[in-house]
Amino acid sequence: MTRRTCSSASRSGPLQARTLRVGALDQPGFDALVRAGCPACKAPTLEIKSFIDRAIGMMAAEPTDAGRWVHDGEKFVDGTYEIACASCKHVIWHDDMCPRCNTPGALHKALTTTSQLEPWKRCPQCNELSLLAVAMVPATAKWPQPKPQPLAEYPDEGVHLVAYACDDCNRARAAEGCPLCGAPSPLRQRP
Repeated sequence: MTRRTCSSASRSGPLQARTLRVGALDQPGFDALVRAGCPACKAPTLEIKSFIDRAIGMMAAEPTDAGRWVHDGEKFVDGTYEIACASCKHVIWHDDMCPRCNTPGALHKALTTTSQLEPWKRCPQCNELSLLAVAMVPATAKWPQPKPQPLAEYPDEGVHLVAYACDDCNRARAAEGCPLCGAPSPLRQRP
C-alpha cells in the first residue's frame, strides 16, 4: 500500500511527489473497519491490537517506571496488526507482517522475542546510570474509546527498545535494522 506525499530538496525548492510505504492499514481503511463494527454479531465495540511507542525511564538497565505512551493516532493505526470483536471475538482484520518494517510473516517473531537492543548499565561517556528509552510495545485498545493498555512490559517478550539516551549527556544509541523482527535496514518511514 502506498501513500502519496510531498517533499522538497530544500526549503525553497519545488515540491516533488514521492511514494511512502505505510503499514498494512492506512487511516481511511482503519476508519472504515472500525466504524462498521462487527460483521458477525453487529456489536460496535472492537478490540484493536497495535505496536505503539512507549517511553520508559531506566536506571542501571532496569525500568524505573511502567512507562508512558508517546505515540499519536497515526502511529497507532500504522502499528495495528489485528482488529476483533470485543463481544464474540470474531477477527475482522489481521495481518502477519511486521508492523514496523512490513516483512511478511514477521509478526510472530515480534510478539515472541525480547528486545535485540540491550540498554547500557552506565553511560560509556559520562558514567550516568539513568537512561530514557523508547520502545515499541504491543498494546490493546477498545473502540470506540481507544485507551491503550500494554500487553507486555520491558523486558518481556514483545517489548522492543527502539533507542535510548543518557539523561545527563544525551549520548544515544538506536537499534540497528528493524527493532521488532531484526530485518536489515533500511526501514520504511512511519507517519
